[in-house]
Amino acid sequence: MASSALAKPQMRGLLAKCLRFHIVGAFIVSLSVAASYKFAVAEPKKKAYADFYRNYDSMKDFREMRKSGIFQRTM
Repeated sequence: MASSALAKPQMRGLLAKCLRFHIVGAFIVSLSVAASYKFAVAEPKKKAYADFYRNYDSMKDFREMRKSGIFQRTM
């Protein structure tokens, strides 16, 4: 009596159904992580480098390093 009330388990196509669900989920999660990394890390870093090199004078930096004694000959 109780055995007739139980539904039969789905065996055919179960793996394909689960894989389809997980592949779509993994694709959505990976796209969201990539987009958040781009806008939270990569773009601010790119902007910081652009701001730094906009006013950077390499010759002034070289003269300061030479004056401080970083470049010394060892002959």
